Amino acid sequence: VFPTDSAYALGGQLGDAALLERIRRIRGVDERHTFTLMCHDLSEVGTYARVDNSQYRLLKATTPGPYTFILEGTKELPRRVLHPKRKTIGLRIPEHAVVSALLAELDGPLLTSTLLLPGEDLPLTDPDEIRERLEKQVELVIEAGYCGPEATTVIDLTSGSPQLVRAGRGALEPFGLEAD
Repeated sequence: VFPTDSAYALGGQLGDAALLERIRRIRGVDERHTFTLMCHDLSEVGTYARVDNSQYRLLKATTPGPYTFILEGTKELPRRVLHPKRKTIGLRIPEHAVVSALLAELDGPLLTSTLLLPGEDLPLTDPDEIRERLEKQVELVIEAGYCGPEATTVIDLTSGSPQLVRAGRGALEPFGLEAD
């Protein structure tokens, strides 16, 4: 568990085969849940997702920041991390000193999901509560104070024009979108 610029997240290294099942169990989600690859910077994105010129311009204008972008995954990703029907992955470049340092140290992306527990409407934000509730289910809780309760804004870029999946902390104006 670690902090991000929007909320705390669950995550681990991409090559950890047991990670997906553990996150699914903690979150109470099934195999249709879209996971997110958290990357250190834009230079990593092309390795894991197909990105055309217009998508790249949008990514460059809005990252780092509190956005998750749904993109078509590349063959570099294990099939198990892609959405089973759409073959997509969420991609994110956070703007938070702790997770940025973690990503730089790992020299690779983290496979992540917002720390939103079953039956909860908002992600967990208090590191003491996170430790109390999840200490026996996760290997490590990196505490960096309170994170805001708002998850990322999720934008699907797979259909030619940006589609809002979830309104969150990131502004919608750069995409010409409005919240419902």
